[in-house]
Amino acid sequence: MAQAILTKQERKQIKEGMWDKNPITFQVLGICSSLAVTTQLKTALVMCAALTFVVAMSNVVISLLRNMIPSKIRIIIQLSVISSLVIVADQFLRAYMYDVSKQLSVFVGLIITNCIVMGRAEAYAMANPPRQSFIDGLGNGLGYSAVLILVAIGREILGSGTLLGYPVVPRFMYDHGYVNCGIMVLAPGAFFLLGMIIWIQRALSGYTEQH
Repeated sequence: MAQAILTKQERKQIKEGMWDKNPITFQVLGICSSLAVTTQLKTALVMCAALTFVVAMSNVVISLLRNMIPSKIRIIIQLSVISSLVIVADQFLRAYMYDVSKQLSVFVGLIITNCIVMGRAEAYAMANPPRQSFIDGLGNGLGYSAVLILVAIGREILGSGTLLGYPVVPRFMYDHGYVNCGIMVLAPGAFFLLGMIIWIQRALSGYTEQH
C-alpha cells in the first residue's frame, strides 16, 4: 500500500530522515528533548507526535508561501508559521490530554526553537514543492521520534521499572536485591543512552565524520 502511495524517491526521503540522515544521530539536532521528556514513554510519544505534526505541516505551509516570502524577512515568516502550529498542538493537548500537557510543561512551546523544525523549513521547504516538503518533514519527524522513543523506553524501564506506567520488572527481582538505576531518571542517563544509540547507528550505517 505504501508503495502505491509513495514514489521511490519519496520512500528514499523518509528513509534518509529516519536512518541515513537522522536529525539526532546524524546531525545531532534536537537533543534537548531527550533530556526533558523521556523519563516516561507516554510523554515522549506525545512530544514526538507534536513535533512530527509541526515539522511536517510547517514545511507544507512554508513551501506554499515560498515564492511570496521576501528573502529579508523569511526567518520571521517561518517563525510565525511554526509558532502558530505549535500553539495549535499545545491547545489540542490542553483540551484532550491535560495531564500529559502539564507534564510536558514548556517543552511543547519550545518546539518553536527546535533546530530540526527551523532547519527543514529553511533548507528544504523554501526550495521544494509542498508534497516533497511534507514527506521531508514527516521523515525527519519520524527519525526524531524513533530515537526519542528508544531513549524513553530505556530510561523508564531502567529508572522506574515500568513501561507506560505498568510494572515490567518482575517482583522477585526486587525481592532478590534488584534496584532501579536512579541515574536514568536524571539528565545524564539520557546522555548515556543517546550516546549509545548514536554510536550503534553510525557503526551500522558506516558513517564517519568528515574532516
